Formats: sequence, C-alpha cells, structure tokens
Amino acid sequence: MKLLVVFALIAAAWAAPQNPQDVQILRYDINNGGLDGYNFAWELSDGSKQQETGQLKNQGTENEAIAVQGSYSWVGPDGVTYTVNYIADENGFQPQIEQGPGGAVPSAVVASLLG
Repeated sequence: MKLLVVFALIAAAWAAPQNPQDVQILRYDINNGGLDGYNFAWELSDGSKQQETGQLKNQGTENEAIAVQGSYSWVGPDGVTYTVNYIADENGFQPQIEQGPGGAVPSAVVASLLG
C-alpha cells in the first residue's frame, strides 16, 4: 500500500503546475465501507486525476489480503496526458502505462514503475 502512495505522490509532483495556487479541485469523492471496501476519486483543474477501489479478500482466513485497482493521470510538461492503470494485490503492484498522442513515457519513469 505504501508503494501506491509513493507512486501517486510522484505523479502529482511531476504534474505540478508552475503556480500551484491556480489549481482548483474539481471533484473529490470518497466512500469508506470499512471491511466491505472503499473507493475514492479526485480531479484537479490541471488535468490530474486519480480513482481507486479496494476490497478485502479472503476475510478472516490465513490468506486475507487487500486487492486494489485504479488509475492516475497527469498532463506532462509536453502537454501529453499520461495514465497509469494498476492492480495491487497478493501478486504485487502491476502497472500499465498509457500515453496520449505524441507522448513517450520517459524510460526512467517506466523503470521506476516496473522495478
């Protein structure tokens, strides 16, 4: 779970505008159902957004684990929208990177996401 937070912070920092005071929160939704799961979504006026859903699997067993899926996006300095779709579960963090037309995900970003 810590890894997801780190990736979200990296994405937000990379997408930070020149003047962060100009960015407005357009949407912020959260639903914490406790053991039944959670979901949240937010979107900013600079094009950054994230959504995530998580649920507890195999509750009360030796194999209890949280399964998370979601995505986050940002507009890079090149004007291209980059999106990371991910699943994080007992098999680890599994990202898939997408980019808008004209974009190329920097190799350092790919390497850091894929380990």
